[in-house]
Amino acid sequence: MKKPKEMKVKPIKNGTVIDHITANKALNVLRILNLPDKKSKVTIAINVLSPNMGSKDIVKIENRELYSSEVDQIALIAPNATINIIRDYEIVEKGKIQLLNEIKGLLNCPNPNCITNTSEPVIKRFYVIKKEPVILRCHYCERIVEEDEIESQF
Repeated sequence: MKKPKEMKVKPIKNGTVIDHITANKALNVLRILNLPDKKSKVTIAINVLSPNMGSKDIVKIENRELYSSEVDQIALIAPNATINIIRDYEIVEKGKIQLLNEIKGLLNCPNPNCITNTSEPVIKRFYVIKKEPVILRCHYCERIVEEDEIESQF
């Protein structure tokens, strides 16, 4: 029996590779980054085998580096992801996403009675209660926000 040829994804010259994304979360990452768009070339791998994670997702974005606010949002849905910055086909920077202990201005509180959902000029703030799966607590109303409520906002 013939062994099937292994297909490889073309390397990118410049851009960002987001690796070790929690399985089946790549499409949420794309929503955070407002991708795809008309000018970005994006490669997505969903549910690929990983010796460490079992399965994972990968997103490659050509000619684009991420803003820190985008990385902070990705950390909410993929806290174990890594970011690789590629320049001239070489990894020039590699880092693990860090979920901050306090999240400011990125999410809405799902409690309709929370002060953040009124016309009061307050900054939305959440404390990280648990990192895997991500569970947050609203600074103002103390409402617990679980992973599915976080994901629904992206």
